[in-house]
This record gives sequence, structure tokens and C-alpha cells, in this order.
Amino acid sequence: MYTTDERVLVRTFGGPTALIQYGGLRFLTDPTFDAPGEYPAGGGRVLTKTAPASGTPDDLGRVDAVLLSHDEHADNLDHSGRALLADVPLTLTTPSGAGRLGGTARGLADWEAVELERPGGGTVTVTGVPALHGPEGCEPTTGDVVGFVLTGDGLPTVYVSGDNASLDRVRRIAERFDPVDTAVLFAGAVRTGVLDNALLTLDSAETAEAAAILGARRIVPVHYEGWAHFTEGRDALVDAFTAAGLIDRVELD
Repeated sequence: MYTTDERVLVRTFGGPTALIQYGGLRFLTDPTFDAPGEYPAGGGRVLTKTAPASGTPDDLGRVDAVLLSHDEHADNLDHSGRALLADVPLTLTTPSGAGRLGGTARGLADWEAVELERPGGGTVTVTGVPALHGPEGCEPTTGDVVGFVLTGDGLPTVYVSGDNASLDRVRRIAERFDPVDTAVLFAGAVRTGVLDNALLTLDSAETAEAAAILGARRIVPVHYEGWAHFTEGRDALVDAFTAAGLIDRVELD
């Protein structure tokens, strides 16, 4: 699905994968293009992909940078996604993930920024922002995660949450980047057998609350369909955003 703004174009592919055209550059979030199937997740657990992506890597065209929230889970980076990274000039991810991936991967610590040259002059700044993939203290189990904020002179601010379950992190981001125009929010109320089935991403009501905290004019939920451990889908998001009075800002498949 394509959603449009006069300066930002977003195409979602299902799962956490979206192509964002911003400032003349093309950013791809967490690439997942494999066919449905099962993926080992450690401890005898598997992650099950239940639906294909709505496109293929061949549909992407040029990709200037991948914004990879983390590399350790197949629902954020699958086999085809890993293969795609070899042809991308830059992958921005966690510092630990950059060490594992090598190649063109570069790690961004919280609040660390990198400037990318725009076609025709100027730059886009990509800032790594905090994310937490579960309850407080979950990092030894779920790993490090990073979100991203895109800014540039004369451009609206875009926030990409990555796999984040912490509204406190969202509040800290809102304090630094106000106003946020477009929020690409990973949702899905993810639960697995780890951490006593605690939420590993925001549920639908929290996703709506995150959008309100950010004051986002435009909301693009992703990461809510296509995998068995996503426990809340489109209908739950519609209900939550309707209850919050924000449904007119939401762009869903």
C-alpha cells in the first residue's frame, strides 16, 4: 500500500517492512520478504510467518539505506532481507548488530546521528533513538533495539519506532523531536514464550497512546500482521485509534 504526503511517501509490505521516500532518499525498514514458514527462535521455540509480503525486493527500486531495528529475530530480518543488505550502500542498526552483520552496516547508539547527502544538495539526518523490546531489563533476553528519527531542513520529522514496548522511551523521543509529523509505529502486541509472555512490542491501545504522545499528524502502523506471534491485528488497531479519537490520522492497509 502507498500512503502519500507532499514530501513523504510510504509503501508498506506487511510485517515491519516499509519503504520511505524522504528528502530524495529511499529508506527501507526491517526487510522481510521470505515466503511463509517457520524460523528457529532458540530454546526449541519457532517464529511462524503466516502470510507473504505484498511485494518482492525487485519491487523496491533503489534503496539508499536500510533502517534495521535489530538483526536477531527473523520477523525483523529474514533470509531474503539479509541477502538484500549486500546490495544496499548503508544499513543503520544497533552497534552490536553492526558488529554481527559487518559489510556496510553502521551502528547507532541512542541519540547518535548520521548525515546523508540528499540528491541536489543538503542532508537528511538520521538519529538513533531509544527502544526497548519488552519489559524493563529485557535486553539480555531479547537483545538491543534501536528506533530512528529522520529530519532535514524544510522537511517534516519522521519517527520509526522499531520493536519498542516502552511508552517512556516514546515520551523521551517526543521531548527531543517536537513536532513529529509522520510516525511509523511497530505494533502487533507481540508475545512469545520468553519473559512469561510479556508484551515485546506495544499493544494497540499503547500504539494509539504513543501516537498521541508524539502528537503525530500522520500515523502508519506496521508489524501487526503476517506472523503468528503478532497477537493484535488491524481490527484491534482500528478500535484503539477510534477510541482515542485519532482514526482520521491513521493509514492502514
